[in-house]
Amino acid sequence: MLNEQLLSQLKTYLANISSEITLAVAADDSAKSKELTHLVEQIAGLSPLVKVTTNSDANARIPSLSVRSVNNTEIVFAGIPLGHEFTSLVLALLHSGGHPIKVSDEERAQIAAIEGNFEFETYISLSCQSCPTVVQALNIMSAINPNIKHTMIDGALFDAEVKERNIMSVPSTYLNGENFSQGRVTLTDILAKLDKLTGSQASEQKVQALNEKDPYEVLIVGGGPAGAAAAIYSARKGIRTGLVADRFGGQVLDTVGIENFISVKATEGPKLVASLEEHVRDYDVDIITSQTAVKLDKQGLVNVELDSGANLQSKSVILATGARWRQMNVPGEDQYKGAGVAYCPHCDGPLFKGKKVAVIGGGNSGIEAAIDLAGIVEHVTVLEFDSKLRADQVLQDKANSMGNITIIKNAATTEVVGDGSKVTGLTYTDRTTDETKSLALAGIFVQIGLVPNSEWVDGVIDLTNRGEIITNKRGETSMPGVFAAGDVTDSAYKQIIIAMGAGATASLGAFDYLIRQVDEIADAKQEQAA
Repeated sequence: MLNEQLLSQLKTYLANISSEITLAVAADDSAKSKELTHLVEQIAGLSPLVKVTTNSDANARIPSLSVRSVNNTEIVFAGIPLGHEFTSLVLALLHSGGHPIKVSDEERAQIAAIEGNFEFETYISLSCQSCPTVVQALNIMSAINPNIKHTMIDGALFDAEVKERNIMSVPSTYLNGENFSQGRVTLTDILAKLDKLTGSQASEQKVQALNEKDPYEVLIVGGGPAGAAAAIYSARKGIRTGLVADRFGGQVLDTVGIENFISVKATEGPKLVASLEEHVRDYDVDIITSQTAVKLDKQGLVNVELDSGANLQSKSVILATGARWRQMNVPGEDQYKGAGVAYCPHCDGPLFKGKKVAVIGGGNSGIEAAIDLAGIVEHVTVLEFDSKLRADQVLQDKANSMGNITIIKNAATTEVVGDGSKVTGLTYTDRTTDETKSLALAGIFVQIGLVPNSEWVDGVIDLTNRGEIITNKRGETSMPGVFAAGDVTDSAYKQIIIAMGAGATASLGAFDYLIRQVDEIADAKQEQAA
């Protein structure tokens, strides 16, 4: 199960626990139960403070492991917490054994104050990179407050539950049997959502604290590459800078491989985001997360209303809310994001060298993607829903001239197929015959467009017919004092490095705007004095 190196590392970690923990195992004679039992025995042999018992709960999932502390807290792993979830298991052992938990005093107090019974369940895949973030956040809450119980569930081992609940993506989290969240969420996100659900005083206090903040000179809305660059450039000017976002990192958090970020040969989205956040926090930037902007208006100062009901004001604002990939919305798409389902051929194409892939969409972006990929992969199949391609004829001619591109029209993709860890193919319906057909593939590139996150400023700021914020070369929008950058704008190319440059441009534009405002006020005062 665990090799000697892992056992040695785990023994070092367990030396940090100060109180007894009990590992309660629910198992039968199945092979997976035997694997879990062996894992637990290995762990118990590493510390005298780790005890093993049988889980007597008749409703316990099999196989499962309950990590119990002397403070009556309980963290449950239904399945075998290896792969990406091994770190989650190690942290659960440490936190249940009295090792200090790295959360702020405010968050700890907020978690400890939660009253009532809260039973969380998170369905995961052991190959999912986003799942540990959710699992570890909920485990931390369970280790602090006995009223909170969290169970990690390996969907591959509990297929009947997955089908019953119609779960098509991981991580999927339930609270007391009801859907709570889908996708990556942080501890801050979870606490904010619980505040809203319970109507706690903590939520009201946060809103009040936000309302009482002094006006900023520059407020950035959005925490992706454009927002991060804008924040750094603004803070370096020595002006009061704020950044508000639903989550820091934006869409980049969901990007697995990045190999075209200049000076960095290869990295992953979460790693790049961590570096971005660390860089921003090196400066005096007021970072506010788990808040979504819902309204923009200007009456002297620019006012940004948040979904919590709070309002932030600033002399200038930079909109960097990014865009989201337009999805196929078919079974399997969410489950295999980053494991075969991709949205950026420039970023992820090289990862499929020598393999068969599909491109969904026959517009300019789809055919361009097919042409780019054809030079890397073994074969590209383009699936177009319509009876004709919408791409420019020159692109169609180029694609048709290449020997490893097949174009299928009247094709409605119906499902992404995989083996639990990666894509193995897809199914589609031939719209002319209603026949269901299958393709064996290693990757699926969805190229049916981007959706800019600009709905909240529609009617307030000029947008293109695609919903993109129109900007000039300084990043200015149609509203004085409001700038925009990144994928939410009418920028011709949607790339991380381009968004960063646009964020810097918008920040410099905003600074220039602020300087001119000061000059205009000074001139007006001189005229009055004269």
